[in-house]
Amino acid sequence: MAAINIAGEFAGVGTLSGTPEQVRSGLNGLKVEQVVALTIEHGSASAAKALAETVAGLAPLVSAILKRRQDETLNSIVEALVPEVPPPHHKLLEARMVADARKAVLESGDWLTAADVAKMAGFSTSNPSAQPNKWKKERQIFAVRHRGIDYFPGYALDPSTDFRPVKALAKVLSTFQGAKDDWGIAYWFASVNGFLGGNRPQDLLISEPDRVISAAEDEVAGVLHG
Repeated sequence: MAAINIAGEFAGVGTLSGTPEQVRSGLNGLKVEQVVALTIEHGSASAAKALAETVAGLAPLVSAILKRRQDETLNSIVEALVPEVPPPHHKLLEARMVADARKAVLESGDWLTAADVAKMAGFSTSNPSAQPNKWKKERQIFAVRHRGIDYFPGYALDPSTDFRPVKALAKVLSTFQGAKDDWGIAYWFASVNGFLGGNRPQDLLISEPDRVISAAEDEVAGVLHG
């Protein structure tokens, strides 16, 4: 007969393995609150012992998982009971200003999806976003992200070169590197500019690219020294 194996306690967990009669006899001598029985229809005594020791080793993990779930449940209850804190008034005003500015930018010129750009430029329709996204990655053009979609500025595509990005734009983007994000660049292009005689940079990008580059350099110089 297989001998009863009583494993050493591990975090308050002990094991018994053997035949039903052996385990029943062993349980009679234990003073514990709970017992979990795991039966094996076919198996050797060594296999039963190994399984019992494995279960004992997993017991601390089960305890930790239960505690974590209890903590998560408690935190969820606390969060549900605590009222939401409204944002400060100045944050609401700031959010409104940003929203209005972005709305004005989107309404100030033609904004195209990657698929639109690919269609205008005559690229493959199988993967229409590939080339516009490559241009964006290489900083030949920029895009503003609105509701999960990238929109490219139509004024940055030159009809005389089959709607490729205006070459001067890369220089402008390089000038603004680290000074303005894509939305900031879009605001700048859509705003009247004193350096350009009250014209918007986007209106002169194709016709007078050197002046637009100079205006961008002046803008950055003013930010750095202003």
